[in-house]
Amino acid sequence: MNIKKVVKFSIKLVLGFVGFLLIYVLCVFFLPMIPVNSNVTTEGKTIPVYILSNGVHTDIVLPVKNDLHDWSQKIKFENTIAKDSTAQLVAFGWGDKGFYLETPTWDDLKFSTAFKAASGLSTSAIHATFYKSLKENSNCKLLLVSETEYMNLVDFIIDSFQHTSDDFIKIDTDAVYGKNDAFYEAKGSYSLFHTCNTWANNVLKAGNQKAALWTATDTGILCHY
Repeated sequence: MNIKKVVKFSIKLVLGFVGFLLIYVLCVFFLPMIPVNSNVTTEGKTIPVYILSNGVHTDIVLPVKNDLHDWSQKIKFENTIAKDSTAQLVAFGWGDKGFYLETPTWDDLKFSTAFKAASGLSTSAIHATFYKSLKENSNCKLLLVSETEYMNLVDFIIDSFQHTSDDFIKIDTDAVYGKNDAFYEAKGSYSLFHTCNTWANNVLKAGNQKAALWTATDTGILCHY
């Protein structure tokens, strides 16, 4: 074995990895600053949609039911506010299935889960949560959209679910966050380049709403609001 060649290869490998990380960090910092659909107005638009962040992850929140679409026909599970019909809103978040189901806290994070998520080798899930109402704040932004924009949002979210000919595929798990949420099988894989926030940003793009050119973080979305 030629030790010099091994050393040179190792150095190139390390430099390549460092270069990749540098480029990724620059993309994470700068690409979210480039706006998409920056001239959107709310004039004449009446359908409420929320962008909801928990400080890390972004959900897109829509009315449970209106004249255009009824989510309760597909999002069905035993929970308190859905059963008594007081739920007015349903939030959708897309993400890595392993993180969703196996990592309730950061202390539970496994290297295998993180590696699969970062590399795009794992499957994904959609987290659906019912709410009675939401209040606007720095992490919860209200949008008003048109009927056409709303249906574009709906179509994008529906297309993100895996489904049978009749229904979405619910994941039977105890890893829910409360009585008002459930997980469903989703299309696509989570990776460094397609995170939960990238998905939410793409939903907004599909609905012709203000968004970032690309973002991996929730702040990349919220900075445009």
